[in-house]
Amino acid sequence: MNPAPSAIRVQIVRRPHSAGLALPAYSTPGSSGMDLRAAIENTQEISPGETVAIPTGLTIAVPAGHEAQIRPRSGLALRHGLSVLNTPGTIDSDYRGEVKVILANLGREPFQVKRGDRIAQLVICPVIHASWEEVEQLPETSRGAGGFGHTGLP
Repeated sequence: MNPAPSAIRVQIVRRPHSAGLALPAYSTPGSSGMDLRAAIENTQEISPGETVAIPTGLTIAVPAGHEAQIRPRSGLALRHGLSVLNTPGTIDSDYRGEVKVILANLGREPFQVKRGDRIAQLVICPVIHASWEEVEQLPETSRGAGGFGHTGLP
């Protein structure tokens, strides 16, 4: 699949333990995320309540002004209670280590991760850095300080 006209180039290095696995790719033209695959040698079981870091065998150079986010796959979350614990996980533009996915089994049954399984999604996003402007008082809004269910609506 050809990249969209607005695509940016991201350098990627495949580590030896990812040999033979597909690189992250968009499944459809409208996909936001690319599937990440488990670069493990043997099947790994994740027990209910357990958290593990699954290697992808990939290192990436996210362009400056961007981040890569690791997000859960909706099917795994719905069917098995499998999620990315620190969702979205952030890969900063200056990180050069291996991309790993922190999977948590929030389900009731053990889950088997096999080599090459699609375990998460990777989304490349722009980042805007903020600078602070310290003031004595913030502008008023109709909401004010209301939060955590302040509307009373379900």
